[in-house]
Amino acid sequence: MFVESIQLNNYRNYDSADVTFSPGVNIFYGNNAQGKTNLLEAVYLSGTSRSHRSSKDKELIRFGTEEAHIRLFFRKQELSHRLDFHLKLKKPKGIAIDGIPIKKTSELLGMLPIVFFSPEDLSMIKNGPSMRRKFLDMEMSQLDRTYLQYLTNYNHLLGERNNLLKQIAVFPQLRETLDGWDEQLIMTGEKIIEKRGTFIGQIDEMMREIHGKLTGQQEDMKVRYENNVSAEEFREALFQRRDRDIRTGTTSVGPHRDDMEFLINEVDIRRFGSQGQQRTAALALKLSEIRLIEQISGDKPILLLDDVLSELDSRRQNYLLENISDIQTMISCTGLDDFVNTRMHLDKVFYVEQGAVREYTL
Repeated sequence: MFVESIQLNNYRNYDSADVTFSPGVNIFYGNNAQGKTNLLEAVYLSGTSRSHRSSKDKELIRFGTEEAHIRLFFRKQELSHRLDFHLKLKKPKGIAIDGIPIKKTSELLGMLPIVFFSPEDLSMIKNGPSMRRKFLDMEMSQLDRTYLQYLTNYNHLLGERNNLLKQIAVFPQLRETLDGWDEQLIMTGEKIIEKRGTFIGQIDEMMREIHGKLTGQQEDMKVRYENNVSAEEFREALFQRRDRDIRTGTTSVGPHRDDMEFLINEVDIRRFGSQGQQRTAALALKLSEIRLIEQISGDKPILLLDDVLSELDSRRQNYLLENISDIQTMISCTGLDDFVNTRMHLDKVFYVEQGAVREYTL
């Protein structure tokens, strides 16, 4: 699987762009704030329907224009497919697969599996749990459409329950209507907890192997599911905290408060690990993600590295580059020196300046 080309119109700082990729390593270099990350973002959006850095579609539309277009061609199992995105300033975006409009983004997820690695991801281990939940939800949604369905339903039910809790504080007679919402929330939440437990178990196995190679087998790495509540205890915990939830107007227990625990030699590195340990764990997590996608889906994902190599030391850089040689990779950077020094094979190099992309001949 690989992305063949992408066309942009009025996207971010691009008036128009038409880029044809190599199935191997593609480098986009140039000064900061020229559009390198925007290009990678457009590829990521094409596979996931969302930006990795903005929740508002209007921010993706070039300033002074009303709409933007993305057209991406990719090859999968010897067949070429087309994804079209029509972003509008005042209306929901339109998405089409091979010229056929889709109604739900769930129809898109998994068609073009993508792993995005940015400097912010290197801080995933030490940052708050919301970033780790976001990682879980995105990767699992690409691999398991039933998980995406459960997650979408759960988030909807959670929002409705929280609204009802606030109303009950003013109209106590509405309390009896909580039972129906709670029953649905429990049924959906139990499924999410079970699926997350299975996924994290798979990640744990792969991370142990990768982390061992990164550290010369000097550290024992473990990943554990730090679920807010077990599937078996969710029902009782939700009912026990009902009075508190009504007072605060929010649901205090459930998978929306889950986390992942990263241990090295049984020490929680989120709190007590060095920056080097945290970054090594983040790198191992991303490489595990690549392997797991390939193992479950049978497809090699597209890897997007957004200026991340400059944040890694040479040992971690080399390990990363050695382990991505067989998948399509798109890398943004400010210069080519790192690649020349590592003698990495570059299939295509592009220079990006002020929203213009031109192929560069080495």
